[in-house]
Amino acid sequence: MTTTQDLIAAATSMDAVSLLVADLDGMTAYYRDVIALDVLDAVAPTEQPGAGRTGASVVLGRRGVPVVVLRHAPDLPRAARGQAGLFHTAILFEDRAGLAATVASVATKAPDSYVGSADHLVSLAFYFTDPEGNGIELYWDRARSEWQWDGSRPRMATLPLDPNGFLGDHLTDAGLEQPGAGNAGVGHVHLQVGDVGLARSFYVDALGFEVTGLMHGALFVAAGGYHHHMAMNTWNSAGAGPRASSLGLGEVAILVPARDDLGALAERLTRHGVPVRDDGAALAFEDPWRNLIRVSADH
Repeated sequence: MTTTQDLIAAATSMDAVSLLVADLDGMTAYYRDVIALDVLDAVAPTEQPGAGRTGASVVLGRRGVPVVVLRHAPDLPRAARGQAGLFHTAILFEDRAGLAATVASVATKAPDSYVGSADHLVSLAFYFTDPEGNGIELYWDRARSEWQWDGSRPRMATLPLDPNGFLGDHLTDAGLEQPGAGNAGVGHVHLQVGDVGLARSFYVDALGFEVTGLMHGALFVAAGGYHHHMAMNTWNSAGAGPRASSLGLGEVAILVPARDDLGALAERLTRHGVPVRDDGAALAFEDPWRNLIRVSADH
């Protein structure tokens, strides 16, 4: 029987996703000018005694909330086909007008990056691929009072969503002029993994998320009754082993409410045999595919 000690805190949320990129200027331009994020911070490369040269990085987000951290790593190779790693970073918008404004920005400035759209019952979503092949989802949640439930799990599906109809209904003149004006943040992170059962052992049994969906080679997990904070699929990566060092996903960041929640998580991960590094501010550890996870306290 699952107890509260086996679960990650109900108020857990997702933080900015870090990407290792080859073309920092080009990727910054895409997330700034196309996805309409603000540059919140930029760090130039530096020489550190004993540590060598550290790479440049750029943090982008909305209204001071980080969404993506781009870390320059031009010496790394591109990820091999079928390798585990990032499937997409999902950016959650507070309203449909804000989502429509950003979708229109992408449609105008980088239409070739559009992949598709779907009504997932709990949300409306649009999918894109950035210039280095990292997936992006832009989405809006329906109110929880409108969700349908199968027992304790929210009902999700993949139904058609007409992008032109959505823009016609929700794109405003203000959104056309200022596509980056609305609030947005990371709502969930979707990974490619080698095995759904092993993902469940790690993300549910050890990390403490609850299962919210199992379908078509994919696992959906969440805290606090959300539809999903993370997902893992084998659609392109069945049988994949630990990742080789490459461009793409650098780090998945998770926020728990308090330092006590970090302590409980560290104990649970250790009990499940997961090596954990605690630097006093965050816990860092890897999933079975060497995807780096960092968990810190929100307060």
